[in-house]
Amino acid sequence: LAQYQQPGFDKLAFDGAKEKLVHSLGYPEEVLDFEYDHAYWVRGLIIDTQRGNFLKIDRHKYVRMAYHGFQPISSNMRKYLYSRTFNKVPSFTEKYFVNMDTLFQHVDAHLFASLVEMKDYGEHEFLDGKTYEEIYRQVRECVDLCHRDGVIKDEVARNPEKYLVIDKGLLPMLRGFRKAGVKVFLLTNSYWEYTQTAMNYLYHEKKVDGELEKKNEWLELFDLVVVGSCKPAYLTDPYLNLFRVVPEDGSLRNTDGLFEIEALGEDGAAKFLAQGKTFQGGNWNHLQAMLDIEAGEEILYVGDHLYADVLRSKRALGWRSCFIMPELPEEMRIFQSQLGLRSQIMELRKLRDELGSFADNLRKLFDQCVDDSVRAELETKIAQCEDDDHKVKEKLSDANKDYHASFHPRWGQMFVAGYQDSRFGYFVKNYACLYTSKATNLGLASTSRAFRTAGELLP
Repeated sequence: LAQYQQPGFDKLAFDGAKEKLVHSLGYPEEVLDFEYDHAYWVRGLIIDTQRGNFLKIDRHKYVRMAYHGFQPISSNMRKYLYSRTFNKVPSFTEKYFVNMDTLFQHVDAHLFASLVEMKDYGEHEFLDGKTYEEIYRQVRECVDLCHRDGVIKDEVARNPEKYLVIDKGLLPMLRGFRKAGVKVFLLTNSYWEYTQTAMNYLYHEKKVDGELEKKNEWLELFDLVVVGSCKPAYLTDPYLNLFRVVPEDGSLRNTDGLFEIEALGEDGAAKFLAQGKTFQGGNWNHLQAMLDIEAGEEILYVGDHLYADVLRSKRALGWRSCFIMPELPEEMRIFQSQLGLRSQIMELRKLRDELGSFADNLRKLFDQCVDDSVRAELETKIAQCEDDDHKVKEKLSDANKDYHASFHPRWGQMFVAGYQDSRFGYFVKNYACLYTSKATNLGLASTSRAFRTAGELLP
């Protein structure tokens, strides 16, 4: 639900992590001079922490683009590293590969790439003694600590107007759901103090303090609120304990959860929530019991983390999923503006197919022919086809580079790698029942609306 103003929000983590790397871990003072560039990255990349590389791969796990730090890796080197090493193609699920599935990971990526450059081209004995993998691990630890020790959330609490986006559609959507009888829950990894601050700001559309903040009037929008959920473990670990949160002071109280609901007898879930609807921790079993539902498919879960939100909830629990992609409007705008170039690319690909098919027919005739003069003529035509194909391939390659560069100068179209679905696009297509640019877009449709997929093209 909370949308953040970029790059301001990310810069809090970037600057905080730099301070920790230098003052706590002894990294060179020059690290403090690093500048953050949010626009350099896109979601869906993979970080090879072992080699200091950043990869974009397609649905078949073929690496289409690679950078070492900020330096592009040549095609031959890319293929050597990821396609031809010991005849083994990596699965990209190994622990040293990290998926950039959230916008927040742009911070990790930029700081890591900057340190890769410093290690490779600077003269720092401190970095010479560290592996890329160790550097990445320490970057991740420092960024994560910024989210936990108040560097980020205390600043957002002080100045929410600088970092949180007011969405006029939020309250009407949530109230509309409640009025229609749809149960609405909030599930977040943030703890109560930050959730309270952010939701009060979004509810009142201004910073509130004191008694008004403690009233937590925003709770009227939800049937159930779970903070400190520890996703993705929340979706997979049935042994995580549930605690009640006292909204007035944020203190925690023990609850027996599932056993307590069962002990309350008929309408146990309603009676359980009547005692308070704010919780910390727990797991999906608690959530489904409190919502009083029989199957995961009754839940539409909305999240912006492809792995922790969408993939896990859909694959493990069968929940319906809606993936939030703030980048989508810009992707769609560029897609529409480049329809002409895309059409040219499709025509050139079709022409290559036709040339290949025609050349194949000539080769069959050549193999069957015994007349030397005819064979010579066929050989000339085959050579001409191959020459034409090479020319079309070059033109096609240039056109495709221009097409992808219109989306992003380095990484291209988010959903596509080369001519195939990117790995990111493949997972969105397979695990997100819906995807949209912001959660409040769901308020544009009635609760009776059915969304249907387009027909598949196979065979």
